[in-house]
Amino acid sequence: MTERIETRSAAEVLAAVAGAVAAGTTLEVVSGASKRGLGRPVTADAVLDTAALNDIVLYEPDELVLTVQPGAGMAELEALLANEGQAFAFEPPDFGPLLGRPAGEGSIGGIVSTGLSGPRRIKAGAARDHVLGVHAVSGRGEAFKSGGRVVKNVTGYDLSKGLTGAYGTLAVFTELSLKVLPAAATEATLLLAGLDAGRAVAAMSAALGAPVDVSGAAHLPAALAKTLGLPGAATLIRLDGIAPSVHDRFDRLTANLRAFGHAEKLDAEPSTALWRGIRDVVPFVGSDAAVWRVSVAPSAGPAITAAADALGAASFLDWGGGLVWVAVPEAAAPDLGATVLRAAVATAGGGHATLVRASADARLRIPVFEPQPPALAALAARLKAQFDPLGILNPGRLVPAHPAPEA
Repeated sequence: MTERIETRSAAEVLAAVAGAVAAGTTLEVVSGASKRGLGRPVTADAVLDTAALNDIVLYEPDELVLTVQPGAGMAELEALLANEGQAFAFEPPDFGPLLGRPAGEGSIGGIVSTGLSGPRRIKAGAARDHVLGVHAVSGRGEAFKSGGRVVKNVTGYDLSKGLTGAYGTLAVFTELSLKVLPAAATEATLLLAGLDAGRAVAAMSAALGAPVDVSGAAHLPAALAKTLGLPGAATLIRLDGIAPSVHDRFDRLTANLRAFGHAEKLDAEPSTALWRGIRDVVPFVGSDAAVWRVSVAPSAGPAITAAADALGAASFLDWGGGLVWVAVPEAAAPDLGATVLRAAVATAGGGHATLVRASADARLRIPVFEPQPPALAALAARLKAQFDPLGILNPGRLVPAHPAPEA
């Protein structure tokens, strides 16, 4: 049985990693393990769990700064921020149900480690843009810190940005400082019915190019739209802010998009529920399909949906067409999904296709993350060698821990 090390302080994290370095053993790093199904499966000598390291260290609403330990739950943090009329602007998703787990289990450490961002990324930026600073322990067994607790902070190379989205392969977080922003007072969604993917991207591009401050732009075909309570194919454009501004911008956007058909309006409550469903990829919850997350230039989104159609796969667009969610049915081999989707990405001008949900066997066999060009792979290897030269932390999570034997 794999040893489990539960840590309750930064000192305990440091001791655990230093002990692994001294013993030459490996650690699977989790913060409650709600995102264990993301990335390649890890086989390690022990599990280092920081879920109990969950204090809210400092919250200064007037300074728009929140400092927490990695095990702090997202549900608790979002409720805390909401009480002050604030939010994480990058709209972090809850992939628990998508990965077969209950909703509301995620931690802030898991969000930052995986670098997940929701539909508002097109307006507010990615998760890494909201990380101000970190305290962490490297795979060398050394404690360090980067950044700080203020929004305007310059302290040299910003390691916190590089650690965001590294899936715990470089360091173990012990404290995180994040920028928070005022939550929108209200929102509304403009809905265009019946467009195909190509026309939908044209409409979303027109909306994003207009001076109306769009905070979400997505398109769902009829079958998937119905899972979110919509009657048919829907192109969705979200506006948020104070009520008079939202009303004015909605009217101007409606006029700008008249060529794409009649625009319907979803008011705040149904709009919020709808975008939460898009954020959490609810249309693919409950199925056994392999789920892919494909990032390309927005203009290439329709080409990816066409490739998905050729596989008999369902797909929908977010980020104005730049993010394509694809569910490849069990009847199509996961390997075929990787081949077809990555070929489509290359043909469309580049991007990356990430396998988000599949069996452990499939995630071991198929490159979960887009294979890197040689120069970028060499840079990543050098970064790993600096932070974790012995491969102590999350071995195999991003790439195989050891080269596969030749056939």
